[in-house]
Amino acid sequence: MKPRKTTDLRDLTTIELVNLLAEAQETYSNQKFQHALSQLQDTAYLRILRKDIARIKTILTERERAN
Repeated sequence: MKPRKTTDLRDLTTIELVNLLAEAQETYSNQKFQHALSQLQDTAYLRILRKDIARIKTILTERERAN
């Protein structure tokens, strides 16, 4: 999976970002569990998910402070 671009994320509405954040956090949790069981093949995927979550949170915080 490729990381999401910040410009693409900025085009989404706040509701879409919140939904995307919840989905990404759930996926990260599941992948982290798979990694603990040594069933995860692509461990770099965890890093991508973590960074995507951080990007989404950053954009949400920027929007919150702008209002």
